[in-house]
Formats: sequence, C-alpha cells, structure tokens
Amino acid sequence: MENGNIYYATGKRKSSIAKTWLKPGSGKITVNTRSLDDYFPMETAKELLSAPLVLTDNKESFDINIRVLGGGIMGQAGAVRHGIAKALVNVDPDLRAVLKKAGFLTRDARIKERKKYGQKGARANYQFSKR
Repeated sequence: MENGNIYYATGKRKSSIAKTWLKPGSGKITVNTRSLDDYFPMETAKELLSAPLVLTDNKESFDINIRVLGGGIMGQAGAVRHGIAKALVNVDPDLRAVLKKAGFLTRDARIKERKKYGQKGARANYQFSKR
C-alpha cells in the first residue's frame, strides 16, 4: 500500500480515544479488528459515527480502520465520529467548512468531574447530622 493514500486522525470524547485510518475503498468499516455491526450493536451509535460520512457523501468512498480504547459505547462512538471528521478534512480541506458548521470537528471537552475529599462524590456530600 502506498502511504500517500492513507489518511490518519485521532478523535477523542470523554475518556475514549479513537485512532482512525481512511483509505479509498468500498465503505467497509472495521473497529478493533471486528465489523461495525459486531462492535457497535446499537443503531444510535452507528448513526452517530457515520454522520460525517453521510453529510459529505463519502459513505461508500473509503475503507475505515479504527482502533478505539477507553470509555463506554457512546463515548467511543463520539470519539470515532471526531476522528473520522478530522481524517476527512485531511483528505479534502474543502470539507472543513461543512464539518465545522455541523460541529463534528469540535472536541467535546465534557469529562467526568473528580471526586472531592470529605465528600461522597464530585458534588454529593455525606448526610449532615445536627445532633
């Protein structure tokens, strides 16, 4: 394979990191060496990660190989979406305006707030007893 035809990008969401490689092909998507339907059983997750491809009419244009780790199903799907959008911009810089307007290039920085000492959690406190 020629290295010039493979486009790489990293996407992040919550505590998930997705490494995506795009190469011209028939639209086959592989996640962690498994098929897309096998790895993401939920339809909403599949729709979420394929949104940049549908928006730019590239659903059948690229074979996508994804390595994703950390987080849950929806966090991983969001990371994959972010990675695919960034890789599509590497393929064609003209797509940047369309993907940016849809919000696919912005990294969603919302992460879990840390637990504070002397408390049950980030915001939850132990029950107060006056007597």
